[in-house]
Amino acid sequence: MNLSKQQTFNRRSFLKTSALASGGMLISFNLFTACKENVKPPIDLSQLNFNDFNAFIKISDEGKVTIFSPNPEIGQGVKTSMPMIIAEELDVPWEDVYVEQGKLDTKNYARQVAGGSQSIRYSWEPLRQTGATAKQMLVNAAAAKWGVSASDCKASQGIITNANGDTFGYGDVVKEAALLEVPEDVKLKDPKDFTIIGKGTTNVDLDKIVTGKPLFGLDYKEEGMVYASILRPPAFGQELESFDASAAKALPGVIDVVTIGEKVRAYNKQEKRSWTAKLSASDKVVVVAKTTWDAIKGVKAIKATWKNSSPLESTETHDKALFDLLDGNEFNTRRSDGDVKKAFAEADKVLERTYESSFLPHNCMEPMNFFANITEEKVHLVGPTQTPEATANGIAVFLERDIEDIEIEMTRMGGGFGRRLYSDFVYEVVEIASMIKKPVKMVSTREHDMATGVYRPTTKYRIAASIKDGKLTGYHLKEACVNGNMYGLIPNFFPAAAIENYQVDTANYKSNITTGAWRAPYTNFLASAEQSFFDELAEVMEVDRIQLHMDLLENVKKNPEPNIEYSPERLQGVIKLVVDKSNWGKTKADVYQGFSVYYCHNTHVAEVADIVMENGNPIVKKVTCAVDCGIVVNPLGALNQIKGGVIDGIGHAMYGELTFSDGVPQSNNFNSYQLIRMGQTPHVDVHFVESDIAPTGLGEPTLPPVGAAVANAIYKATGKRLTKQPYMNNMDLEKVIG
Repeated sequence: MNLSKQQTFNRRSFLKTSALASGGMLISFNLFTACKENVKPPIDLSQLNFNDFNAFIKISDEGKVTIFSPNPEIGQGVKTSMPMIIAEELDVPWEDVYVEQGKLDTKNYARQVAGGSQSIRYSWEPLRQTGATAKQMLVNAAAAKWGVSASDCKASQGIITNANGDTFGYGDVVKEAALLEVPEDVKLKDPKDFTIIGKGTTNVDLDKIVTGKPLFGLDYKEEGMVYASILRPPAFGQELESFDASAAKALPGVIDVVTIGEKVRAYNKQEKRSWTAKLSASDKVVVVAKTTWDAIKGVKAIKATWKNSSPLESTETHDKALFDLLDGNEFNTRRSDGDVKKAFAEADKVLERTYESSFLPHNCMEPMNFFANITEEKVHLVGPTQTPEATANGIAVFLERDIEDIEIEMTRMGGGFGRRLYSDFVYEVVEIASMIKKPVKMVSTREHDMATGVYRPTTKYRIAASIKDGKLTGYHLKEACVNGNMYGLIPNFFPAAAIENYQVDTANYKSNITTGAWRAPYTNFLASAEQSFFDELAEVMEVDRIQLHMDLLENVKKNPEPNIEYSPERLQGVIKLVVDKSNWGKTKADVYQGFSVYYCHNTHVAEVADIVMENGNPIVKKVTCAVDCGIVVNPLGALNQIKGGVIDGIGHAMYGELTFSDGVPQSNNFNSYQLIRMGQTPHVDVHFVESDIAPTGLGEPTLPPVGAAVANAIYKATGKRLTKQPYMNNMDLEKVIG
C-alpha cells in the first residue's frame, strides 16, 4: 500500500551561505515550497539587513524572517500554509514572517508545479527539517556566545534562552549562526506542541486581492509594452486560408497585424519537445495594439477565410465513437484480478450500467495571458503558469536558446483547474515577441479562451457486477474516452482488492479537439459513475449501501497483497464519521439523502447530500463532508478548498456541458454555459478525521464524490437513476436556472 511517497531530506539539500557583507543568515533548500507575503509589513523591510538570493530562509539582524516562494500560487493557499510549516519549526512569531515570490530556479528548486494537490504532501518533511535546522543553528550560535552547551538552551517565538535565564533574539546571533556548520540531525516538534500549524490563518494575499493590488498576470505592466490579441481557427480541424486586415489596421490604437505559426510547425517536428497542450499548426492572425481593448477590437475587424484540415467532429461523432469502443474488443487491460468472465458466467444476476459525461471547459476567472520580452541577453517571461519549469524547457527548444536564457516570473493565478498546466498561450506570445521585437502581453478574451482551449474529455464508463448467492463476485469497469483518460493509479483505487474478480479496461478515440487535465483529473467523473453504480448495486443485492462498502473494505483488510493506493481503514473512518455527522437515515420525510465515498489525490473523503424538491426540481440544501487528509496545516484554508471543491463538483455535475457541432464549441461565454449560481450553493458541513499522519491533498479530493452523492439523493426523491451528466439536462425535469 503506497500512501506516503515523501521527499527525503538530507544535508546536501540544506545549504548554508554566509552573509558576510550585510549580516543575516541564508538557509537555502533544494525543494519546492511556498511562503508568506505579508501585505502590510509593520516595518520597512528594505531597511533591514537582508541579502537577495533565491531559495532560502532569510533572517535579518532585527530577527525578521523572509522566505522566498518558488511554487506557483493558484488559489490553493500554499503561499500561506507552506510558510506556516517552516515558521512552526523555526519557532518564530507568525507576524515576523514575510515572503517574496521566487522566479523559476531549476538549480535550487525541484517540482515547481501547482497540480495534483501534492504541494504540502511532498514538502511536509523537508520544510519542517528546514525550519528546525535553522533554529538549531541559531541556538548553537547563542550557546557559543554564552560559552554554554547548546543542550542547555531552548528557542521559542524568536527568543533563545539559557539555563540562567539569559536571552538572545534571533537577530542578535544571526551573523554568528551564518558561520557555523549545518547540523546533521535535528529534532522536530511533536504535533501536540504545534502553535502555528493547525491554527486558522487568513490568506496572506487577501488584502491585495480584495483591494485590487497587482498580483495577477493581467496586472503586469512594463515600460514600452504593447498588447496582442489572437484570431485562432473557429473550429477544431480548420486552418487559416486567407485574411483581410485592412479594417483592423485602420482602427485607432492598432500598431500592426502579423501572423504566427511557423515556429510552432518547426517546434512540432522537434524530438525534444516539452510536454504541453497540443499546439495548433495553423497560422493565426495577431493584432498588436496600444491597449488590450484596441487589440481585441482589431481582431473583431479581421475578415478571415478558413479551410478544413481534418474532419470536423460533433458531439454525435464522439457519442457514436465511444459507444462503438464500449461495444468492441480493442481495450487496454489496466488491471485483472481473478477471472471476471468466469464470475459473470456463473452469476445468478448481473447488473450493468453505462455512465456518460460531457466535455468541460476550465472557465478560469482570469483568461489566459502572458508577457514576453526577447532580447539577445535573455527571454523574459511573466505570467500565470502551473508548470514554469516545463514551460521554460519547451520555450528554450522552441526558440533554440540555452535554458539559462529563459527567465520566468510567476504571478498569482486567477484560477487554473489544470488549464494552466499547459503552455500553449506562452508559446503564442513568445512567437509574437520574436516577430515584433517589442515587449508584449497577449490577452485572450473570454470567448477565445473558452472556444479555443483545452477541455476535460468526454468519457463513457460501462460498469458491470456479478452477484452469486447474494454475494458480489465480479466487477468489470470499461472506459471509453476521447484522447484517453485513465492512468496507472486509478485501477488501484477502490474497489480494487475488495472483489476477488476485478478488471479495468480502457480505450480511447483520437480527436483533434484539445483535451487535458481538469480539476481532479480522471476521477472527477469516474467517482460519480462508480459510486452511483454502488448505490444501485446495494439496492439490487437488497443490502444496506453503507454496510456494503464497509464489508468490501473488510475484504481488503484480509487481502495479504492488495496492491492498492487507498487505505481501507481510513475509508472506513470517513464513512463512519459522515454517517454520524449527517444524521444519515434520520432526516425529515421531505429531505432525501445520498451517500458517496472516494479516495483520490492521497485523501479519503465521504459525503452525504441532502436535497429537497421544490416546484418539481431537486435543490441541494446541504452536503456533509468527512475528510481524512492527515494533519490539517491551515484549517481556514482547508475549509475553503473543501467547500470550493464540493460546490464546483455540484455545479458541473448538475449543469456543466460543452457540446460541439462541426468542430465548433457551442458555448463561448457564461450566457450560454451555466455555472452554479450563488443561490444554488448548499451549506457544506465539514468534519476532519483527527490525525497525526503527514498531510495529503485537499484542492481536488472533495470534488469527485459529490456528483454521486447528489445523484443518489435525487434517486431517493424521484425514483430516477441518473447516468448522464449534466443531470439537469437528463432527468426530464424543469431546468433550475436560478
